[in-house]
Amino acid sequence: MKFQPLHDRVLVERLDQESKTESGIIIPDTAKEKPMQGRVIEVGSGTKDEKGNIVSLDVKVGDKVLFAKWGGTEVKLENKEYLIMKESDILGIIKE
Repeated sequence: MKFQPLHDRVLVERLDQESKTESGIIIPDTAKEKPMQGRVIEVGSGTKDEKGNIVSLDVKVGDKVLFAKWGGTEVKLENKEYLIMKESDILGIIKE
């Protein structure tokens, strides 16, 4: 992919949501909510502090993250859907 987010922005690919509940009930596509988990694809260079030094981001490429339900801006790149969001929209990193 040839896309580089700027500053404190992150490119995230949503992870697919389970289409079946734990009890085996299949959830139709119309009843599914958009997943709030994703995988970090690209990260920006970071923000600048008061002295002009670049402060790198806490997330890195490959991290599995949890983000706000309506966070980010949806974009389509190379026929795939992604989210571009500020690092502050990411609620946390999911440790596997």
